[in-house]
Amino acid sequence: MAGFKQAAAFAPAKDLQLLPLRFERLRADRYFVSNIVGEGLLLNREQLDRVVSLDLSPGDGLYERAFEKLLVSAKGQRSQLQLLGMRLRSRMAFLQQPTALHIFVVTLRCEHSCPYCQVSRRSVDRDRFDMSEETAIRALRIALAAPAPTIKIEFQGGEPLLNFPLIQQVVEAARRDAPGGKKLEFVIASNLALLTDEVLDFCRVNSILLSTSLDGPVDLHNRNRPRPGGNSHQLAVEGIRRAQTALGRDRIGALMTTTDASLDRVEEIVDEYLRLDLDGIFLRPLSPYGFAVKTKQFDKYGGQEWLKFYERVAIYTQSEQEWAALPGILCEFTSETITDRCADWLC
Repeated sequence: MAGFKQAAAFAPAKDLQLLPLRFERLRADRYFVSNIVGEGLLLNREQLDRVVSLDLSPGDGLYERAFEKLLVSAKGQRSQLQLLGMRLRSRMAFLQQPTALHIFVVTLRCEHSCPYCQVSRRSVDRDRFDMSEETAIRALRIALAAPAPTIKIEFQGGEPLLNFPLIQQVVEAARRDAPGGKKLEFVIASNLALLTDEVLDFCRVNSILLSTSLDGPVDLHNRNRPRPGGNSHQLAVEGIRRAQTALGRDRIGALMTTTDASLDRVEEIVDEYLRLDLDGIFLRPLSPYGFAVKTKQFDKYGGQEWLKFYERVAIYTQSEQEWAALPGILCEFTSETITDRCADWLC
């Protein structure tokens, strides 16, 4: 006859072991600590030291938080390891699918000077920061060798139109060398300041999509995305309208990057997208890379401010008849990085 175990068998373990973890300091005395799946929590330095040294006791709060996030387990306990293994297998399941998206950064040069630029752009005259034809063709061979039935090649920068001849070479080579049955898609991510009829004709003939940035009305966009002449908004709007006319309304999309100056201007930002007949708005917070870190733009707002902005945009778009019918398709929101601003509300 089966019997019940004694209560002591269910007591929290005293002998603990540390499971694989990663951590990063976000600012003074604030760390994001995660397991190998990416699930984590925010700790101060004293708490991090306690976790790493296994100075934890049941009931102290930190023990339960570390145990829940699979940062620690009892020695000899298989359930924590099995749970971690299952989550890791689910998280990495995408690796079983062949890579479809291939990004070609054809130049780091750009004529804009956006203080949040994530690639630390270079000035227009420094062409040694362009991708060479040799590198591009080698990268194309790798992309075309991927077993995915559809291959998407996205050209990024800097401003990729500063190296438009290379884009032409890659597209033409891809059309020529793609294995039979392989579907090709192309995207150029551009600020549109250098958009010409030649570029539009090439995009039309080769079914190339355009993706651009629109941070809101003229004063906000020009502040966020300065360029010589102070006319980045004018050129972006003109480029959007020209692309809509030449390629079709659904062949050009835009995203906005949220700065501290954007937070109180929700209605104006959304209205600008509606005014330009764009069929959706893609929001993104600042990324902790490049100029956003160097100029300290990244530290100017936190997770709560971002969430309030996100919520206000979601509510306002639902009130607009043009978008309310298809909110799940036409309004996309994302937090791209697990950083301080995300960790504030994830943990």
